[in-house]
Amino acid sequence: MPIMKNYILLLKEERVLAQLSFIQLIAYFGAWFSNVAIYTLLLKMDVPAYVVALTAALHFLPGVLQAPFSGPLIDRYSPKKLMLLLTSIEILATLMLISVHDISQLWLLFILIFLRMGASSFYFTIEMSLLPRILPPHKLQLANEIHSIIWSFSYTFGMAISGFIVYAVGVYMAFALDASLFVIGMLLLLRIDFNVTPSGNKNSMMTMMKESFAYIQEKPLVLHLILLHAFVGFTAFDALVVLMVDNFYATILATSLALGLMHSFRAIGLVIGPMVLGRYMNNQRLLYLFILQALSVILWSFTMHNFYTSLLVSIFVGFSTTTMWSYTYTLLQHHTDAAYYGRVVAYNDMFFLFVGASVSLMTGILYEVGLSLPMIAIVFSLGFLLAAIYYIWIKSHYELKEF
Repeated sequence: MPIMKNYILLLKEERVLAQLSFIQLIAYFGAWFSNVAIYTLLLKMDVPAYVVALTAALHFLPGVLQAPFSGPLIDRYSPKKLMLLLTSIEILATLMLISVHDISQLWLLFILIFLRMGASSFYFTIEMSLLPRILPPHKLQLANEIHSIIWSFSYTFGMAISGFIVYAVGVYMAFALDASLFVIGMLLLLRIDFNVTPSGNKNSMMTMMKESFAYIQEKPLVLHLILLHAFVGFTAFDALVVLMVDNFYATILATSLALGLMHSFRAIGLVIGPMVLGRYMNNQRLLYLFILQALSVILWSFTMHNFYTSLLVSIFVGFSTTTMWSYTYTLLQHHTDAAYYGRVVAYNDMFFLFVGASVSLMTGILYEVGLSLPMIAIVFSLGFLLAAIYYIWIKSHYELKEF
């Protein structure tokens, strides 16, 4: 496929991007071991639906809370030093998950998830603010697509393999394997020279925050693109999938296997999507992606009761997600000035993660008040239709650069 040749060529031309991508592959691949293990552990504890929803939300909330502070730190300090520190936190928090054994330790589980995902989202924000600094604008969209494909690829195989690993050796071995992969990633990170210096902004944290708010106020298009990207957070289906497994599939397969298969089949669509759609994408066609995402989730809602049909349809649920995510992210990067990359990307991630956390919490709340899982999916599909309407409004009021 021509688009694959472009990805390979870019990685050959940009050594730092290739190194970061390899580390990303290792870290993401391991992360799914822990995710399947955590949800398997929760279902074995027989926790109520709201605990599952809260656990899913905790994967997003740290990024929301730290964004006002992480942005100025990214624009001020060495990205490599920050990334090494954050990887160390991920290793320690993941290893400590081994100490959680029963429902009385949920408080510890929540704290460790919060720390681990806080470090992970901060690391991600650094990397996404780093790309515009090390790559020319015409390579940025491909780099974002590579990033999202690696995430999806590791998600696909990580979820599938972790389902079997958790089933075969248990949740605690999965935590240990995850931590070991983070250690490998850290050792590789030590060898990379980013050749990127901090902005040199010596203003106080509060002053830098005020500067970024003033910048966004002067360039309202930046805020609208941040909000547009946030709609992709409606794809935060982790809590929904866990409840689907518990309600519909528990009698068919072991919990860990069903979780792994459900996530991995959706991730097949996440991987294939950008390879098919990437070459056709432009500002006009982004509208159709939002509509396609809404329709695929509605179709999914009608097939949830049948495990095997749901598996197949979940491929279509993931098909447009990766391209939708990478294209809206690239739009924001192209319309942001270099001095504000760190802060703007941090606020962008804050809104995206806030939507993801809200979707996770709402899944539990709607389920507890008696709404069926198919109806919950339909409710969230409306978010993508709202995104389509919002995008039409943005295009009618602002001129968007093509890239």
